[in-house]
Amino acid sequence: MTSWTITPQRPDSAAARALWRAYYTEVSDRWYLRHEGRRTDPAELEREIAARPGSELAPPTGLLLIARYDGEPAGSAGVRLLDPATAELTRVFVHEGLRGRGGAALLVAAAEEAARALGAARIVLDTRTDLVEARALYARLGYTETARHNDDLYAEHWFAKEFVS
Repeated sequence: MTSWTITPQRPDSAAARALWRAYYTEVSDRWYLRHEGRRTDPAELEREIAARPGSELAPPTGLLLIARYDGEPAGSAGVRLLDPATAELTRVFVHEGLRGRGGAALLVAAAEEAARALGAARIVLDTRTDLVEARALYARLGYTETARHNDDLYAEHWFAKEFVS
């Protein structure tokens, strides 16, 4: 029987770095293909990966979760406090070949638990128009589209979910 396991992981671990590279490559390529008809320049990809190591996704104010499918790193989700009552969900990713097997919903649920443990009463996130699978997932999991809550250049949709006490 195949199964998912989700555990906290240091953002600088080999598994976390490999998943960040896969995530960033996919979302960056999708953006460039949509807007410029090309894939991400390899030098730019390396600069951005190096510039965003995920250190904010470490205790005491954040957490990075790694999903494994049959023991192999398969996905990730991060959570970090924006203020004492608000957490941000970020870096939700599952390898393409493993999508549709429930891993993303498990990652989001685990991230919500982590946000509650950090003291958050709500969780917010942003995403892009072309990431239709992500938007559908968040709506299915009870997230509501809201007004802009950050000035991220690439964000086009903002979502929030209030935790029931």
